[in-house]
Amino acid sequence: MRLVHLDLKGAAPRVSYLEQVFPLLSQLGANGILIEYEDMFPFKGELEILRSPYAYSEEDIERIQQLAEQNKLEVVPLVQTFGHVEFILKHKKYQHLREVERFPNSFNPHVPNTLTLLKSILAQVIEKHRRSSWIHIGADEVFHLGEGMDSKNWMSRNKGDVGTMYLKHIKEVLGFLTAQYWGLRALMWDDMLRKISVGALRGEGTWVAVVAPQQGVLAVPVHVAALAHVMPGAGGSPCLALREWESQADKPQASSCCWHQCHSVQEARTWLSPPRRYDHYSVLCELLPVGIPSLAICLQTLVNGGFTEEAKRKVLDMLGLESVQLEQSTCEGRGAFPGVEIYHMVEQVNGHLKESILKALEEESAIKGWFSPYHRKRQFGNPRNMESFGSKVLKLHEDWETFVRDLRAQLERVYFPDTVEEWMEENVNPYLDQLRDLVQDYR
Repeated sequence: MRLVHLDLKGAAPRVSYLEQVFPLLSQLGANGILIEYEDMFPFKGELEILRSPYAYSEEDIERIQQLAEQNKLEVVPLVQTFGHVEFILKHKKYQHLREVERFPNSFNPHVPNTLTLLKSILAQVIEKHRRSSWIHIGADEVFHLGEGMDSKNWMSRNKGDVGTMYLKHIKEVLGFLTAQYWGLRALMWDDMLRKISVGALRGEGTWVAVVAPQQGVLAVPVHVAALAHVMPGAGGSPCLALREWESQADKPQASSCCWHQCHSVQEARTWLSPPRRYDHYSVLCELLPVGIPSLAICLQTLVNGGFTEEAKRKVLDMLGLESVQLEQSTCEGRGAFPGVEIYHMVEQVNGHLKESILKALEEESAIKGWFSPYHRKRQFGNPRNMESFGSKVLKLHEDWETFVRDLRAQLERVYFPDTVEEWMEENVNPYLDQLRDLVQDYR
């Protein structure tokens, strides 16, 4: 399985954009889509509170699956069942289910209502994905597990530790899936299991089977590697997918640095999934159109067993590019892939917006000497000196405002209004607002 992870807790694309992207992903070598809906799923009934105002409709969910089927892409829904549940636990209605009352990151596994809620969420998602033979239960980064009073009491009474407590909850989730959905296979991330001894994991051999990574991946901790020999895959059993844990990035990216996760064949062979957000509360990371060249290289590297000349040629042909330079994280050419306009415009924002505005504001001597914050606040300035920089600043302002209108129009074709506003506020407004304020004062 070569799955592309659509992380929808940030910058969820419109279905009309997925109509353009799915054929490209299939042609590049993907055969599945891992969809992490979070608040973009059209939850109903008591769960409706979890929905974003821009959540996909039930018709959208069906359309996404039809598009996937048409392009020979298997859909694997991802429902977080332990950590990364901020979109649930931020609501006062579910605050009592937090492991630590102050933090909305992780479930308290000892409150009966936790499993009840998870069953409802899983049931609604699975009901809308009857074609899917896999479900991903997340279960990564369960921050603060063991710090809550219920957990401390449980470990004391049962002479257990965080690892056994973690496994108990996962076993309950998988038990529900096994009992209710015959033949549905489960995937989960591996990072929490890396912290658990082989002995403890061996004791759970009846319910978890390990899919070992391909030969040549980056170093995997010994006890996880040993796990592959202790419990080789068993047909029909819930299944664990190993992932090299987000080694490609250590901070959010708004840039068009498009090869950051794919500097070697070995890295490309691991399951790398750059998130759209690191969690429900963080800023947006890289936009999907900006990451497409990187994604194309990774997929073709997987298909060809390396970033061969054949792989490179196919990437260039399919994306309409002239060249790619992995070491410099750059590509050249107009491009002909969905969202290429956004790709180039983000390059402009990244490379020129801040630089050009700060240069005008800080290096123009007439502004520094005769139109300082002091002058502007008191509306006190010499017209002679103001005229010396006025036309230049007005032209710069007009050019960037025109560019930003075009950028906003392109973003609105792909994204919902909340994403557009957030991206503009994070990446454009901090610099353009300074220029806008100066122009307003000048006028």
